[in-house]
Amino acid sequence: MGDPIERGYLTAPDSVSVVCGEERLTYAETWSRCRRLAGHLRALGLRKGDRVAVVAANCHRYVEAYQAIPAAGFVIVPLNTRSSEAELHFATADSGARALLTDMPPRPYEQLFEHVIRMPDAYEEALGSAEEAELGAAAGVEESDLAGIFYTSGTTGKAKGVMLTHRNLVANAWTALTWARLQADDRWLLMAPMFHAAGTCAVLANSWMGATQVVLPTFDPDRALDLIEAEQVTSTLAVPTMLISMIEAQLRRQRDVSSLRLLSHGAAPIGTEVLRRAHKVFPDSELLHLYGTTETAPIASALPAEQGLLFDARARSCGQPAVGVQLKVIGWDGRVLPPFEVGEVAIRGANVMAGYWQRPEETAAALQEGWYHTGDLGYLDDHAYLFLVDRLKDMIVTGGENVYSVEVEEALYLHDMVLEACVFGVPHQRWGEAVHAVVVARGPVTAEELTEHCRERLASFKVPKQIVVQEQSLPRSASGKILKRELREPYWEGHSTRIGGD
Repeated sequence: MGDPIERGYLTAPDSVSVVCGEERLTYAETWSRCRRLAGHLRALGLRKGDRVAVVAANCHRYVEAYQAIPAAGFVIVPLNTRSSEAELHFATADSGARALLTDMPPRPYEQLFEHVIRMPDAYEEALGSAEEAELGAAAGVEESDLAGIFYTSGTTGKAKGVMLTHRNLVANAWTALTWARLQADDRWLLMAPMFHAAGTCAVLANSWMGATQVVLPTFDPDRALDLIEAEQVTSTLAVPTMLISMIEAQLRRQRDVSSLRLLSHGAAPIGTEVLRRAHKVFPDSELLHLYGTTETAPIASALPAEQGLLFDARARSCGQPAVGVQLKVIGWDGRVLPPFEVGEVAIRGANVMAGYWQRPEETAAALQEGWYHTGDLGYLDDHAYLFLVDRLKDMIVTGGENVYSVEVEEALYLHDMVLEACVFGVPHQRWGEAVHAVVVARGPVTAEELTEHCRERLASFKVPKQIVVQEQSLPRSASGKILKRELREPYWEGHSTRIGGD
């Protein structure tokens, strides 16, 4: 992981590598700061393989840490800034991290670290006095070395530490160069949180090309749009909730966003109708759907030029396998399924994780003969376009019929008044499970209207038996995924475990 930032320095030393508020750093400055961060950590006594946690908002220092910590031979452990004390304590103890970089107020879990470096003051003081250290191969780092432990969002239980090697993350950077078509004059808006794979999925690729990364510390749709206009941003990645709020903000107040050539989205499902609205609001931007998981570093498939498919069946797909990645769909009996048959999606490639930190049994279950079993249900068509229909645990079985929540959510999103939708199964005395929907409305609409809307588009057994219309946003993880578990659990209290479990 030292290669991209070193190439940026060698090929474009005077070009701006990062814009963060009023600060603008060149590649020469960023290269030096990365080397001095490595030098400071070594001076503290850290050795190759030691873990360094980061709990901070997006900033240029995070961009430096994300590259320098692994490139120096250490292991980065990005942690969610919104995690509870118990969650941070668990991840710190589980990873065994020795040092912490943070811009947050002091909290009890910090007592577990040997060294705490607060940003910006202590961090800048440390860099000011540190000597530059070697990075990458010159520091004895190999591609098979562990680069980071990335804790999953824990939507279905206690978070797991995903182990990604240098090979995994550099393989993803190569993939990013193909789907984003990055050049030296690109200006990437880094607005998804960097503690999540979506936030860092293009950092190495941008450094490799000598492009500029414009950092938004904490996502705000108006601030994001203002930065696109002011900094002439050319590309970015949004999780669905970000994209939805950016559409609404742009409709309220127009900005000049004509510089934005690539608007990619991923990390969670999104309705086709949302994409149609996005194309109307950002007509000059190519829409790009990315699919992957933390375990795949993260990109596994891509659907470019999505705006040209909005009225095509393939608009609901996640695109074709990314360069260097293989996809297959596996049936309940373990056989590889032919096109159009639904089963579990499995992924193989240089981007697939080394395993789960200190969890050999879960690693063995997820990685089988080099293939990562995702837990996603889907199918491939006759041209290797991947269509996801649900998570294994979220499939609803009602009266013996399988109902895929994504299909019902897609129907709900076709209603003009639906801003967000979540569908899941609830216990039913006769049918076993009933289809249930929670909708966040953008304007006046009744449950009865939405039910009738669904009846016109879905088979009767797929129509929600109950629709709850609310004003407050749906609970989501840091990656933008709806936390169905939180919505579903109250309905299952006192009942036997649902089919598929959690």
